[in-house]
Amino acid sequence: MKQISLFNKFRRCVCHVFKKVINLLTMRQLVSRVINRLLVSEVFTPVTPATRSHAEIHSHHRTKMVVGLGNTGMEGTRHSVGMAVLGALASRLGVAEHWRGDKHVCGEVIVHTHVVLLRPRLLMNINGVSVAKAAKKYGVAPENILLVHDELDKPLGKIAVKHGGSARGHNGVRSCVDCLHTDVMQRLRVGIGRPLGKTSVERHVLGRFSSEERKLLDSVLVQSVDVLLSLLPQQQDSQSSSSSPAGGRRAAQSRDEDKCSDSTAAQS
Repeated sequence: MKQISLFNKFRRCVCHVFKKVINLLTMRQLVSRVINRLLVSEVFTPVTPATRSHAEIHSHHRTKMVVGLGNTGMEGTRHSVGMAVLGALASRLGVAEHWRGDKHVCGEVIVHTHVVLLRPRLLMNINGVSVAKAAKKYGVAPENILLVHDELDKPLGKIAVKHGGSARGHNGVRSCVDCLHTDVMQRLRVGIGRPLGKTSVERHVLGRFSSEERKLLDSVLVQSVDVLLSLLPQQQDSQSSSSSPAGGRRAAQSRDEDKCSDSTAAQS
């Protein structure tokens, strides 16, 4: 009887702790959602003439916006790998020196042809505030927003494109869904793998890549940029392709084929 009594006490104690943890997690999500809504509320106020003209200019084209989700000041961590991918994309496009701070969108931006690159300058849980403000300013529809973020359920070296849907537990994506009031945004999910041993998830995602992981990370960035370019307007793809040696060879080959076809047409 004594053993049963002790077991029941232990079970009640475990249940109590479990409920506390669930309540804490629920409260954190609720607080993040409230903060998102409060901070982004001004996005839906009437825009100024300057903001309106900016949006009108960009909305004439099918403008895309690529967002590297992450924590400001923690760019080298696993959780901010989306920012690393965005930096690699800017380098491939030849605009890496063009980042500028924009206090109106709480982030750093590059406007390049019909593509806007955005690095939020907020914590991950409220990245959506920056995304919604930038979408409003540059006239980008939610379906033309591409979120780049870390993915626990995929190992480092694996990437995948997700066309809308739930946040799957990612706080940065959840913030974007809350602030944009939709989940249609495309995502590029960059695998970082789950923690090994007794390392907590929070410590894992906020930690930096190991020396071995960094060797693999370089190829991951290249692959990720290739995927992003395939999802962007065609002129971005051709522009970036011609800037690389392989792309230059393909462009030259294409020009040679055009010349051949022209000469053939002339002979006929």
